[in-house]
Amino acid sequence: MNEIRVVASVSDAGERLDRWLVTRIDGLTRSAIQNLLEEQAVTCKGKILKKNYKITGGEEICVHLSDLREVDITPEKIPLDIVYEDADIVVVNKPRGMVVHPAAGNWSGTLVNALMYHCGDSLSGINGVHRPGIVHRIDKDTSGLLVVAKNDAAHQSLAAQIAAHTAFRGYQAIVVGSPRTDRGTIDKPIARHKIDRKKMAIVEGGRAAVTHYEVCKRYHGYTHMRFQLETGRTHQIRVHMASVGHPIIGDPVYGLKKDRFADIGGQCLHATELTLCHPATGQQMCFTAPLPDYFLNILEKLEKMS
Repeated sequence: MNEIRVVASVSDAGERLDRWLVTRIDGLTRSAIQNLLEEQAVTCKGKILKKNYKITGGEEICVHLSDLREVDITPEKIPLDIVYEDADIVVVNKPRGMVVHPAAGNWSGTLVNALMYHCGDSLSGINGVHRPGIVHRIDKDTSGLLVVAKNDAAHQSLAAQIAAHTAFRGYQAIVVGSPRTDRGTIDKPIARHKIDRKKMAIVEGGRAAVTHYEVCKRYHGYTHMRFQLETGRTHQIRVHMASVGHPIIGDPVYGLKKDRFADIGGQCLHATELTLCHPATGQQMCFTAPLPDYFLNILEKLEKMS
């Protein structure tokens, strides 16, 4: 992993971390540093630091750059399943296997590459050059709905709705086993895994994470479930369900290694519903995406097994 370590002097005491790092690391813009802070990639003695952290003087700050690379993002003519589009937003039904934004190992073929071709310069610039228009994300092997901002005003409005938990995001998944109750809530804090930084984990003192769940149908050894996110942490549903002993089938990181559906090509998780207030009109808008074929095929197999 590529890391940059910077030691603060006594005279630096009191400076805000994101502003201080801009002056200490050449080649990194403030937006890039803020993205790294958001990704929990800045630490001090193993402790994850937030952007409003104040320098005390004498500490060593470590910036993990494994996912950072200064490259030009090229527009690519990739077909998109556009659910809705106007001058302010685009709602996309992302296919399984597509990465949302360019990062190490995935500099092309991403949703951002496709959006840059489709939208041209009409994308919000708030999230930096690598993530134009991206307000929230879903994992590479998670399919389904996400909204993209076509200007900064729309981006700010949508981000505020997500932060205030007024934007509804619904998911469906198939998990291993059978949860005790038909509905409930998992409220466990999530942060980067202390050893494997590519993974997330339930960590005391991590960021608050709340997932509401409901059983759709129980099968022999598996359960079709519906989820509503109150927060949007990285890998939230995957980590939460694994933490209660019901990992999502096919999950290569948090799932079971020995399961009949372990090799289906990624977690069986689909973003089915998205409700938000339009950033310009204030009108409430509801979008849905049907379950994709890979999901339906597994349900069919479970029906035959039960």
